[in-house]
Amino acid sequence: MRRCGVLLPVSSLPSAYGIGCFSREAYEFVDRLREAGQSCWQILPLGPTGYGDSPYQSFSTFAGNPYFIDIEDLIARGWLTKKQCEKYDLGDNPEYVDYPRLYENRFALLRKAWQNSGISDDPDFVRFSEENKSWLDDYALYMALKNAFHNVCWVEWDEDIKTRKPLAMAACRKKYAKEMEFYRFQQYMFRTQWDKLKSYANSQGISIIGDIPIYVAFDSSDAWAAPELFQFDEACNPTAVAGCPPDAFSATGQLWGNPLYDWEYHKKTEFNWWIRRLSACYEMYDIVRIDHFRAFDAYYAIPAGAKTAEHGEWRPGPGYELFAAVKKALGSREVIAEDLGFLTPSVLRLVKKTGYPGMKVLQFAFDSREESNYLPHRYPSNCVVYTGTHDNDTTIGWYRSVKREDRRFCDRYLNLTGTRKKQINWEFVRSAYASVADLAVIPMQDILGLGSEARINTPSTLGDNWKWRMKPEAFTHELAQKTRELAGLYGRIPEYERSTGKKAGK
Repeated sequence: MRRCGVLLPVSSLPSAYGIGCFSREAYEFVDRLREAGQSCWQILPLGPTGYGDSPYQSFSTFAGNPYFIDIEDLIARGWLTKKQCEKYDLGDNPEYVDYPRLYENRFALLRKAWQNSGISDDPDFVRFSEENKSWLDDYALYMALKNAFHNVCWVEWDEDIKTRKPLAMAACRKKYAKEMEFYRFQQYMFRTQWDKLKSYANSQGISIIGDIPIYVAFDSSDAWAAPELFQFDEACNPTAVAGCPPDAFSATGQLWGNPLYDWEYHKKTEFNWWIRRLSACYEMYDIVRIDHFRAFDAYYAIPAGAKTAEHGEWRPGPGYELFAAVKKALGSREVIAEDLGFLTPSVLRLVKKTGYPGMKVLQFAFDSREESNYLPHRYPSNCVVYTGTHDNDTTIGWYRSVKREDRRFCDRYLNLTGTRKKQINWEFVRSAYASVADLAVIPMQDILGLGSEARINTPSTLGDNWKWRMKPEAFTHELAQKTRELAGLYGRIPEYERSTGKKAGK
């Protein structure tokens, strides 16, 4: 079935409190997606973010970001007042997320709500805490301890707490019991609100595409609570870390610093942790995009302590054995394999064997030096095409900055002349929709026709990443109708009548 969707992080939604969240505006966005003939909403990882604010570096692979909790809902429940909320500065720029202000003030608001909630006696909260105990207790204690140790990474905590000595853990759980409840409260509210929003999206025919990084952050409850999962020494220090080797884009490679998995341990436990992780994902999403999929075939290991990624080595990953175990435990589920970058024949074989669709990015197609697999005429149907991803510039920004030879090739390929060049974003959308790819996903910025000022992330940089927000009312009825007409024209809306632009029988 041919489908189409939009990529927009939750953080980029409009809202009254500094960052996109599960508020009224999220429901209005779902309504507009339906109006635009879309069947998917792709988001970025929903985990709580740490240093650098990247959703790909989260304090927990199971927890949700408390920034996304809708403040208006807490007011409606009587736990906060509008007047109280107005005293807290959460940022006043509707196009920009001010993370320092959020950090200073949003948690203070959530703490007030928790103190006023009487949540301890709520049977739904008690049930949620019990059902999610396997990860929630460790996460709540981790966050309480992180505050107590002035936010330094767990590897710098007192030795008996760092290495989770039983007596130390018992003492910490007793000492920080109330603080742990505060973090359970955040997760309960996050999940309650998210489940409601997702249910609404599904009722409107919109599937949620979630996103998980292959790796967890070193500064995370996952690494602290289960060091046996990773390549750590006896003192819980990494022996090697993740990254990418040098290439045309980076002479020294990319040093991510994430802990690497001890795949032998995972095999011995029949991939139990991975099955639990993906099972939790499918409670929250309809489709899961797995980032950096090629590392399941072979991953790049950099010696711990290295300053660059130049001297790493490739090591074998778990291969198909992991996905065989996942399919046996969870059945057939929708997965998108992020298979971008340099791919070896063995990576291609793994993706093909799983049956998962890979990704095609139009911005990668127009290399004037060689024929690219990202050119639409070379797509298989079992793939997902994007004009760009969260790591790319917007299409207009890309077109303005790309090399002259590549722009000329793009113009020839898409037959861009005159005014059509000024609508390069729509020409990309049209090309994606017209392709044989089963699913086409368009970043919201390309529908809005925005330039580089709306870029989400520039890899390997710090500063202005993850901060862009969509203006209120930017996704107009006119834009929704234009998107719908293109989607229908190229067969991505069921029963669409091409001659009238309406559904058959309407």
